Amino acid sequence: MKWRGRRGSSNIVDRRRSGGGRGLAVGGAGGIGLLAIVVVGWFFGVDLTPLLQNGNGQIAGSPGSGRITQEDEQTAQFVSVTLADTEEVWARIFEQQLGEEYVPAKLVLFKGVTQSPCGGASGATGPFYCPADESAYLDTAFFETLSRDLGAKGDFAAAYVVAHEVAHHVQQELGILGQANRMRAQVSTEEANAISVRIELQADCYSGVWARHAEAQFGSLEPGDVDEAMNAAARIGDDALQRGAGRAPAPETFTHGTSEQRRRWFTEGYSTGEVRACDTFSAQSL
Repeated sequence: MKWRGRRGSSNIVDRRRSGGGRGLAVGGAGGIGLLAIVVVGWFFGVDLTPLLQNGNGQIAGSPGSGRITQEDEQTAQFVSVTLADTEEVWARIFEQQLGEEYVPAKLVLFKGVTQSPCGGASGATGPFYCPADESAYLDTAFFETLSRDLGAKGDFAAAYVVAHEVAHHVQQELGILGQANRMRAQVSTEEANAISVRIELQADCYSGVWARHAEAQFGSLEPGDVDEAMNAAARIGDDALQRGAGRAPAPETFTHGTSEQRRRWFTEGYSTGEVRACDTFSAQSL
């Protein structure tokens, strides 16, 4: 992905120097924070706790020392440029395809742990979107986890993650997220999970729409970038994460979709470039 030397976003909130903490323990001082993190999963983040939980009920987290490395700074710059790209792309899509104005999301960068109106967050849970303040939250160490622990390498794999969280903001702007949350609150856990899957797959599709338009508007994609995004989508499928945690996949517990579903809906968005192609809620088959 061609990103160096390009415009960054003004909608970055940098908390990397303002907090810390070593992780959150169930039943200990961090118990309430951990429960909040579980609730954050309700808001459709990429929950990596099945892979990162150790045998003592602890969630591994970044130390959060506040020391900003050169790699941290490069990650922040990359995220800022990617966020700026989403702002321009979605502003044009909203105008041309929907006849509406797009109001961009904020993106909060942090190290270790932080707080949001949706609850506490740590690097263990992965990025998430909080509708309460219309902001995405991202620990700068997550991309290392994505590459090293999950095998999703490449800068466009990281761009896909940012685009996915921004896609949840697009859903919020369109009224989809609020309606889906109301539906989830009225049904069984298994039915609520099924609704979550459709929300996540739609966000994957919107990420593909963004990639198609970013390629056209900025010429920023390079050979292999789409493959990197597809690989990332597959690596964070519910079935892949559950297998990685040593468990047999349990479809009734899925909240994000299988690896194949996530690839398929990203491809649908990328191949069409159309928001209307991403109606996962009307799809008979995912």
